Amino acid sequence: MEFQRSSGILLHVTSLPSYGGIGDLGPAAHEFVKFLADAKQHVWQVLPLCPTGYGNSPYASSSAFAGNPYLISLELLSDWGWIGGDRITGLAGGGGAVNFDAVERRKLPLLHEAAANFLDRGARDAKLAEHWKAFEAFCAAESNWLNDYAMYAVLRAKYNTGAWTEWPEAVRRREPAALEDVKREQGRALAVEQVLQFAFALQWRHLRDAAARHGIRILGDVAIFVNMDSADVWTHPEIFELDGDLKPVRVAGVPPDYFSATGQRWGNPLYRWDALAAQGFDWWEHRMSRARAIYDIIRLDHFRGFQAYWAIPAEEETAVNGAWNEAPGMELFEALKRALGPLAIVAEDLGLITKEVEELRMEAGFPGMRVIQFGFSDKGAHIHLPHRYTEDMVAYTGTHDNDTTRGWWEQASKAERKGIAAYVGQTPEGDGVVWPLIRAVEASVAQLAIVPVQDLLELGSEARMNTPAVAAGNWSWRAPEGAWTAELAARLAALVEVTDRENDPLGVAETFGR
Repeated sequence: MEFQRSSGILLHVTSLPSYGGIGDLGPAAHEFVKFLADAKQHVWQVLPLCPTGYGNSPYASSSAFAGNPYLISLELLSDWGWIGGDRITGLAGGGGAVNFDAVERRKLPLLHEAAANFLDRGARDAKLAEHWKAFEAFCAAESNWLNDYAMYAVLRAKYNTGAWTEWPEAVRRREPAALEDVKREQGRALAVEQVLQFAFALQWRHLRDAAARHGIRILGDVAIFVNMDSADVWTHPEIFELDGDLKPVRVAGVPPDYFSATGQRWGNPLYRWDALAAQGFDWWEHRMSRARAIYDIIRLDHFRGFQAYWAIPAEEETAVNGAWNEAPGMELFEALKRALGPLAIVAEDLGLITKEVEELRMEAGFPGMRVIQFGFSDKGAHIHLPHRYTEDMVAYTGTHDNDTTRGWWEQASKAERKGIAAYVGQTPEGDGVVWPLIRAVEASVAQLAIVPVQDLLELGSEARMNTPAVAAGNWSWRAPEGAWTAELAARLAALVEVTDRENDPLGVAETFGR
């Protein structure tokens, strides 16, 4: 896939300074779209939008298909007439780090209340008639994942655990009679979960349409693996490496690398690629079809796992004692292309990348990634410096897994600082290094250049989004209110103009499922 030369910003939705204690799809998101347009950006990159699991990580989701209810805007629900404005007063205002416990305690019950109101009035209230008709159509169109997800979410609440392996045997093994009992006994709760998914979908569509009107594409993330505690594994245990008791045999991760001396033991169950191949990779077809319906451009996280993946015995506590196993590679991508046509995909090919992984990326025709921070660590990492970039790359100052550029600079070694000074010119101590590195990335030949919002704002390590291999304290950063100034938009727009990045990355004729 060849992109047009363009520029974008990385900011996860939860990081918006929205009302209600967490970034959402409401007014603050629409305000950010206007900022992107003023700054002449054509890409908004977000992290996975799925419901989060352990540690509040969007990469440890309870569903690969559902939307995160926390991202639903209560303000918009109030505007729609689903809940009274007086009911949502007193929630946390914009700004400040996300307190996920407080969001669950205060926002989630109000979301359930709004969904219940819609169920009670939607079919007979003329003001809600259009929404009710759209809701019925949504349930029919998304039934292949929606019903199972709703049941999983209800059972998770009923048993007070996402560990479905601890549920009663009959529902754990999805015995038909037990599932029918759940439908009969929990019909109302199931419908509430379906309504929340509809609300997410409708608000996301309105936001994405607003972005499209400004020529802005959404670049979204698809994690290669799914969480063990998810509707996906509970619904389709036959495609994962599970034993007779439905417990993982081996789990996913990566060996020791730049981020961790003991590697990363993610704990996701591994796919039974032979079983998936026998089914024509239909589960992956459904997953990528869903991703295309949500995003314009899809970033495949941990792309190297499609060539070979690190398999760790489930009983191991770290990722050290794992082994590489071959994955289906082009067999999968060719099946997806036959089923879905061309997909706009970016391969996250960071970390330990072999010749075989690079050959797979090239054969598939996916752009790869470069991160300028990595380029100053040693000569072997110079492929991450702009003079080594090629057009088929997406260039970053940093990603959600990196420290902010200012935070990284403040902890950089003498050798790294010497290299930076030689590369972009002598820089003052502190945050004076950030914009020179932004300019280096934007001026490169890479077709797409992406800058995290934290770098635009020249923030330090306090604004870091995630520290890999650290379980707690991640994902909570939010942008301060009033951050999207006209001055910042003008500064970025001027850089876009001089580096010739004013294009729609897909071209006006390419819609990819819109």
